[in-house]
Amino acid sequence: MSREGRVIVTGGASGIGLALVENLLNDGWQVIAADIGEQAIEAARGQLAAFADKVHFARVDVSDEAAVISAVEAWAEEFGPLRGLVNSAGIGAVTPAFETTVEQFRRILDINLVGSFVISREVARAMKQTGGGSIVNIASVSGLVGSLGRTAYGSSKGGVIQMTRILAVEFAEYGIRVNAVAPGPIETPMAKAMHSAVVRKNWEERVPMRRYAEPQEVAGAIAFLLDEAKSSYVTGQTIAVDGGFSIAGLLQPE
Repeated sequence: MSREGRVIVTGGASGIGLALVENLLNDGWQVIAADIGEQAIEAARGQLAAFADKVHFARVDVSDEAAVISAVEAWAEEFGPLRGLVNSAGIGAVTPAFETTVEQFRRILDINLVGSFVISREVARAMKQTGGGSIVNIASVSGLVGSLGRTAYGSSKGGVIQMTRILAVEFAEYGIRVNAVAPGPIETPMAKAMHSAVVRKNWEERVPMRRYAEPQEVAGAIAFLLDEAKSSYVTGQTIAVDGGFSIAGLLQPE
């Protein structure tokens, strides 16, 4: 893929999104980093001050359809062509099914799944007019396997994986590739807030590589999928970046 044009990264001011933005900037891309948190945006702006002429920060709520449509139209006009989109914005919860409210379930779906769909649809409209591009959805191993307490979160990420396949088929004729990355346990602010010492021990015992990954380790897989020079014939796929968790059988006890 040409480095001309822009890559949009939602959730681009923290965690995997921020690591990816930095990775892409170092690789010569121009980036639009969209996030909902003003404080996170300001912190990221300071961290990436050396790239001030290459990165545009924007405050966007991906669950607000009208706001997303307006933002994408403005970006396409001001920064186009749009060549890449990474849907990294998301929320999580570890809540037993009996304690999961419908409100919580809908909120997680609205951001993780519906939000990813809306911005993918709108960016694909722009890409269709300018020769295509690449969309990468951030799923999760929780969308691949059944993990306790993740009825809502896992359902949203399972939906993201299936949406990825369908959009890949629908958008292929326009030169738009759609893939997903399914991270395992990653050292992100969300994981640090949600994972107790017991949860961390549980992950480390079940991941064959026996550790959490750093966000940069996920960013590399995403960058590969964005780059048409390296992944031009890859579409509709979900790559697990999980230290072997999703394919592991019996492990040697520690």
